[in-house]
Amino acid sequence: MKTSVEQLIKQTSELLERFENLLPAQAPEPEWERSVAFRWRRIHPRDPGHLEAVPHTHNIQLNELRGIETQKRQIVQNTTQFLSGLPANNILLWGARGTGKSSLIKALLNAFSSQGLRLIEVDRHELLNLPDIVALTSHRPERFILFCDDLSFDANDPSYRALKVVLDGSVSATPENVLVYATSNRRHLLPEYMEENQQSQLVKGEIHPSEATEEKIALSDRFGLWLSFYPFDQQSYIEIVRAWLDYYGVTPELREQATEAALQWALLRGSRSGRTAWQFARDFAGRHKFSNAP
Repeated sequence: MKTSVEQLIKQTSELLERFENLLPAQAPEPEWERSVAFRWRRIHPRDPGHLEAVPHTHNIQLNELRGIETQKRQIVQNTTQFLSGLPANNILLWGARGTGKSSLIKALLNAFSSQGLRLIEVDRHELLNLPDIVALTSHRPERFILFCDDLSFDANDPSYRALKVVLDGSVSATPENVLVYATSNRRHLLPEYMEENQQSQLVKGEIHPSEATEEKIALSDRFGLWLSFYPFDQQSYIEIVRAWLDYYGVTPELREQATEAALQWALLRGSRSGRTAWQFARDFAGRHKFSNAP
């Protein structure tokens, strides 16, 4: 009898050990002092996810961003309110590619990290973990921006509902030390189809959008501020090119040559954007410094 009981205890212990191995590991406490920026990471399927410190953040400054002065002023004002403990809005930065949406948010971190601003980058496929991320930050004294870059969703993507909850709150309110800043090429974040417009109804001369259209607009409506970004005209593009050439130390004597080359570069790329100007300046400065190297 004693042997049977001992065997049962042993078997039970082994079973419990196996069961414990199947449970997800407890997420480590974020190393808050290591960095001002973090990203949500999962190393393996059993990993519940954790905040990983970003050791080297982008060093772009607000005064280096040209051609988006209105957007810059609005986002700085909103962020200043947020850091002061005053009411502030979640922001959707949407519009043409390469026009400075992501760079503007990175520059904000450099401008305000000394005042307690922290950035947490969350990929689209990790949005379902937003409640866990918010729970980790809710007790902290810092102010957190959840940064969702290049955001867009498929028609049946469940992760956008998790974002809606954080933006608008659920039964439990979103902590006051958290805001969401998202960038996207789409104003409504979801694909829009012609058939959805055809489902709209005309009632007494008024257009009533279809339910599918209303559902898509509902997500972007949860952002209190929309900042729109448009392709640059030729003059603005050249100004941005010259600013980057200054940054990379290109001499004034090469400016005229660089201007003509920059226009050709944009023509080949099919885009006059801040990203195109930056890429051209890097190429131009690198080639000329290389050719003049001893």
